[in-house]
Amino acid sequence: MSLSINVPALLFPAISLIMLAYTNRFLALASLVRSLHAKYKAEEENALLHHQIRNLRYRLRLIKNMQAYGVCSFLACIVCMFFIYIENEMIAEILFAISLIAFLASLITSLIEIQLSTKALEFQLSDMEDLKDPSIVSYIKNKFDK
Repeated sequence: MSLSINVPALLFPAISLIMLAYTNRFLALASLVRSLHAKYKAEEENALLHHQIRNLRYRLRLIKNMQAYGVCSFLACIVCMFFIYIENEMIAEILFAISLIAFLASLITSLIEIQLSTKALEFQLSDMEDLKDPSIVSYIKNKFDK
């Protein structure tokens, strides 16, 4: 396989856009943490609040890892282009593969974080509606059973 400089260059916009999306998720989560902190200081012990704090702490770690994988992908892509430029194709191909793997790891981590985010929202909805099961699917089943 011959790797031209255009191939890794195609990843640049994809990586840049995904990093922008990750930054937006981080900023939204940071805002939520700040508001939750104020609520925590104002209220007494609350089991729901502790559950939210644990969930947010884990999601922050996931976002940090998503961003780290994205940056590694970006760096491997840049170094790959350098090795294509100096005509060292073997190292360029290895770096391109590393870039793709890091990008894939970033996307998989993002999927996990999105799943946790959705689960947290379902839990929040169940608390407001006083449901026994925090699952939206169970809620819909219960509505049709009535």
